[in-house]
Order: sequence, then structure tokens, then C-alpha cells
Amino acid sequence: MPNIQYFLGGNTPLGFYSLYHQLSDPAKHQAVYILKGGAGCGKSSLMRRVGRHAQAAGLQVVEVPCSGDPDSLDAILLPQLGAAVVDGTAPHVVEPACAGVVERYVDLSRFYSWEELQPLKGDIITMGAACSACYKRVYRCLGAAGELLEDVHDRVTSDLLTQKLARRARGIIARELKPIAAASGEELQGFLSAVTHKGPITLWETVESQAQRVYELWDSYGLAHDLLAPILSAGLATGHQAVACPDPMAPHRLAHLIFPDLSLAFVTSNAHTPWLHHPYRRLRLDAMVDREVYRASRPRLRFAQKVAQALVEQAVDGLRQAKAAHDDLEALYNAHVDFQGVYQVADQVAEELLSLPQ
Repeated sequence: MPNIQYFLGGNTPLGFYSLYHQLSDPAKHQAVYILKGGAGCGKSSLMRRVGRHAQAAGLQVVEVPCSGDPDSLDAILLPQLGAAVVDGTAPHVVEPACAGVVERYVDLSRFYSWEELQPLKGDIITMGAACSACYKRVYRCLGAAGELLEDVHDRVTSDLLTQKLARRARGIIARELKPIAAASGEELQGFLSAVTHKGPITLWETVESQAQRVYELWDSYGLAHDLLAPILSAGLATGHQAVACPDPMAPHRLAHLIFPDLSLAFVTSNAHTPWLHHPYRRLRLDAMVDREVYRASRPRLRFAQKVAQALVEQAVDGLRQAKAAHDDLEALYNAHVDFQGVYQVADQVAEELLSLPQ
């Protein structure tokens, strides 16, 4: 099975931006397991174990990494079963919409040794506070960076640019999006890019596994949305399934777009996160900017981009510190968790999921 991953939450200028509400639609899911429990209780380990069971049964597993620490999982999705297992603790809280029928809670806190943890209370409180303080700094830095990047976008936007992007979008729609159904297509949302403790990353393997034809949009100014929005609308209108991927630095705008049923994708690429393969087609959105507008704004654009980049780097540093504090917190808990009990629950959850009709 191809490797597919999406972030369903992101560290953004608006704070933690969640797309987890998509798991609260009972019309699209027949089983959602919501994991509850604090740090180090085995939530990610349980999900990986369930995922291995599902893969062994020949099912597609879509992994949802943590945007702060992409080596950890926040959820796994089993599309063929209409099922999911999700870490339902803050900040990615998932509330049941059809409790007892679709959603069920799994309490992993019962595998803590409460007696052994009592002497560690002070250290646990200290580590938790340190982690929270780091995230406050992260969101301040990202908020300031987002304002500067919004200014960059607004400075280069013009009527001429809007017309060029609209004309290019119409050409792509006519060429690529042939109607396949009278009914509207389905839109899924997931971040393909994220600001993490490893720096800004993009899950390019997810694109490679779903699209043989990739349009690379070279975009330094946040212009991709104006090209992608009409393409998304047209794709849904012609019956196609689309995965719409917001920009983590501007979640109200699209950065990437995938049509799995067409093996077609559009990805935003730039000097910081370049598409590393030969694209099907390459569109230089930067070159569409009105030259007079660019010349008049060049010093301001360069300054804003340089400062925004420095602020993102400070946010990444804050995420690294948050990760270190969280690792210390998990280490306090790990020695006092009954992981054999966690694994038994994982096997039980897997057995129940694999008994669902496909």
C-alpha cells in the first residue's frame, strides 16, 4: 500500500488550527475510537499497533502525524472501513456526534500506576508548564510572521495578476477536469505542510503515492490559492474527489491540491520547501506578478520575507524546546505505565475494527 500521511492540525499564525472536525461526521464513519489519557500513556503506540494489524489485513492506513512532533501519531484513518483511531486530547479534541454508535472512548489513563506517580506530581506540573510556555512563544512568533507574509501577498496582488491566474486556471480546468458524475465530488481537508520542531516540512511522499502528474507552482508570495480555488471548485462540480491542503502560514488559503482519482496534484514549491522531482508541468507564479508593482515594492517585500523567515525560525526553536519538555514529561510517566495492558487494548480495538463490513 502507498504511504499516505496528512496533518489534521497545524501550528499556524492563528494558533493551533484543527481539521479534526472531519472525524465527527457520522455519515462518513462507522467507527471512531477516541483515545483519552495524558502524556506517555501509549496513545501513539496503540495507534501504530492497530495500524500494523490493519496493514497485515491488506487495508490502507492513512497516518496523521503530530504537527509539533511528526515522529508521533495523532490519528490513523482506515478509509476502506470508514474508521479512525484518534488522540482526542487537547489541542485536537474530537467530540462524538453519534456516541455509542460511531464514536467510543478508550481510557488509557487506567494503565498509569497512580501510587507510583504521586511523588512525581511537582515535576509533572513543572514540565507541563514549561511546554505550555514554549507554545505561547511559538504562536506569538508565527502570528507576527503571518502578518508580514499577509502584507507580502497584498503588496504583489493586482488586477492584472488576478486576471492572469484566472486565465491559467480556466485552461487547466478545461484540460484536466472532465466531468465523471452528475453529483458533486467529495472534498477532504488535510495539511500537507507543517511547521514542526524539525522546521517547516512537506509530506511529499503523500503526493508521490497519489499522483503521477504533478503541477509544480513556484510561489514565493502566497499566490497559489488564487489559482487553486477555482480548480478545486471545478473538480468538485465535475464529480471528482479532492484533497484540499491549506497553507499552515495562512490556513484560509490553499497551498496544495490533490485529485487521487485523476492521479493529479498541484503543489506549492519555493526555496524553503522545493518539489524535488521533475514535475509534469511547472508554473512560475512569481513571474506573473506585475513588474511595476514588484519594482515599487521590492525593498519592502525582501524585508518582510527576511523578518518573517527569522520569526519562523524562532518558532521552530520554540517547538524544539517544547518537544524537549514534552519528552521529559513522557519520560516521567513511561516507567509507570502498564504497556502490556495498552497493547492488549490495541489488539482488541484492531479486532473490532477488522470485523467491520467494508
